[in-house]
Amino acid sequence: MSAIWEERRDLLWQRIWQAHRTRAPLVMGILNVTPDSFSDGGRFMGEAAAQQAARLAAEGAAIIDVGGESTRPGSQRLDEAEERCRIEPVLETIAGGGAPGSETSLSDVPVSIDTYKAGTARAALARGAVMVNDIGGLLGDPGMAEVIAESGALAVLMHNRHEADERIDIFDDLRRVFDTALARGREAGIVRERMVLDPGIGFGKTHGQNLDCIAHLDRLRAAYELPVLLGLSRKSFLGRELGREVNERLGGTLGANLFGAARGAAILRVHDVAAHVDALRIQQALAARCG
Repeated sequence: MSAIWEERRDLLWQRIWQAHRTRAPLVMGILNVTPDSFSDGGRFMGEAAAQQAARLAAEGAAIIDVGGESTRPGSQRLDEAEERCRIEPVLETIAGGGAPGSETSLSDVPVSIDTYKAGTARAALARGAVMVNDIGGLLGDPGMAEVIAESGALAVLMHNRHEADERIDIFDDLRRVFDTALARGREAGIVRERMVLDPGIGFGKTHGQNLDCIAHLDRLRAAYELPVLLGLSRKSFLGRELGREVNERLGGTLGANLFGAARGAAILRVHDVAAHVDALRIQQALAARCG
């Protein structure tokens, strides 16, 4: 990887750890380059994706998370060739510094690739992404850990169950999965401090388990002493709790994310960047007044 790539990665690495230590989370903007994502499928294909990336950056996103395959329940699996066809032009535009007609430069906004495929991750890293957001948590594609280790990229490891089971202790399961994933990363040569944990809200959990993961996020943070990413934007547990349709869940998303921020989340992965930047700014201003 180039010196510029390493500099961008290291700056993001430093910012994530600062957010972890100060409990002042970074906002990661979601860019789904997909026709079938649960909330914004089909909205940001082609040139619209580059325009959306510029908008997320202008609104204050500290990271842009680009994904080419929907992982909503019931979605169709995508082969690597099609996934790369969707994400590569967007990554090349972002790496080039901006979108046509936009006044916002993207060259200083680090990019994460949301994929569980090692080949897609390798292609994205070659096009400027500095983080791999792996919903397989290094336990899916057997080549993923090696790709991350060889590149030196940052990595998000997500807890992901195939199906919900109300009988399990969700925190015991988080520990079991993350212990295995971190061991896999260590064996491959990934620097431990370059890994971020994600409890995987909505992935194989009951409604109550989703709420518990957010309510007790500090337990995950304390157990591993690693930064934690919280990804709950517009998800179905909010709909069940509030009786709201997917695009009516901003209030619920803000409430849950602010609670998660107070419990120590270092990164909030969201669709609505501007609203979260504003909400966090007010929360932090008020917290500072408390001494």
